Amino acid sequence: MIRKTAALTENDLPVDLTLHKVPASLLTEFAEKIVRPYYNGNMNAAVQDLLIKVLAEQLFVLSHITHIRNTRK
Repeated sequence: MIRKTAALTENDLPVDLTLHKVPASLLTEFAEKIVRPYYNGNMNAAVQDLLIKVLAEQLFVLSHITHIRNTRK
């Protein structure tokens, strides 16, 4: 299956995100160690940045796996 990804732009439709079954301790630790010091308490900005970085990392990994597979043929 081929998946296309698009960069988020300011014109994208905002979506509300709900988290289910995430331990409060995990959110508290994330807020204390990441959100408060690096994002001035802005949880929204921290989650958006985290999602963007995870997607970029995933694309990097997939591109290298594809490259390795193609060179072994």
